[in-house]
Amino acid sequence: MKPAARQELFARFKALNPHPTTELLYDSPFELLIAVMLSAQATDVSVNKVTRRLFPLANTPAALLALGEDRVRELISTIGLFNAKAKNVIATCRILLEQHGGTVPAAREALEALPGVGRKTANVVLNTAFGQPTMAVDTHIFRVANRLGLAKGKTPLAVELGLLKAIPNAYLQDAHHWLILHGRYTCKAQKPNCPECPVRDLCAYKPKTVAAADKPARIKKK
Repeated sequence: MKPAARQELFARFKALNPHPTTELLYDSPFELLIAVMLSAQATDVSVNKVTRRLFPLANTPAALLALGEDRVRELISTIGLFNAKAKNVIATCRILLEQHGGTVPAAREALEALPGVGRKTANVVLNTAFGQPTMAVDTHIFRVANRLGLAKGKTPLAVELGLLKAIPNAYLQDAHHWLILHGRYTCKAQKPNCPECPVRDLCAYKPKTVAAADKPARIKKK
């Protein structure tokens, strides 16, 4: 995608959603960290249901550690991989207390050293909690970046590095949220909603965009 097209693409995203953010519910960097850890192979909706039960009981490293792994496991048992997640949450709380004074570090290396925290989770926390212009590439962003022709790559890291180069600096802080929301609600994996896509004319995904051009846009009933 050429520079002018990239500029236009993100200008449209910004016009439609000037202040995008995560759909995970949180009130502190620590709550965000735990929510993102729980979101692996789980929807934001399912994680929010869990954290609505969990955070009123314990929303600090000390409180969660006191709650214990068994109780945490019970509270998060409705989401996938809950056994491993409960273990990682407790281990992370212990490290935060012992090595970081109970606060979430704002550095990638320190975040990725926490159990259950990989590059994607670290990028989400750095971007959303600490305002750093990072790019967390999940399955949605990986798909959207390749389809749009914005940053093609065969691995999440390759796409991440490509996006960091391709996205205009003025839009980099919010780009993660725009792209994930676009992939979640418009550029879906199986049935992309090309007729209602706001950037269809800029997209390189011809097998869908060409076919969609011949279809009338759906009219939503009020």
